[in-house]
Amino acid sequence: MADLTPTPDRPGLHISKPSPSAPASAKAVCHCGASASATGDTQVATLVTGWNAHHGTAHGK
Repeated sequence: MADLTPTPDRPGLHISKPSPSAPASAKAVCHCGASASATGDTQVATLVTGWNAHHGTAHGK
């Protein structure tokens, strides 16, 4: 399996939750240079909300 971790050369958002009882983790890297990571279901949800509002396709708006 390919490494799905985002990098400045391959920006994006990657979320992992290995099992229902394990905390989620996420890493985001935007083409604008911003990056973030989070651990825990609530923190990951917050990161995803911010990513959708301010990065990724939001830069086109």
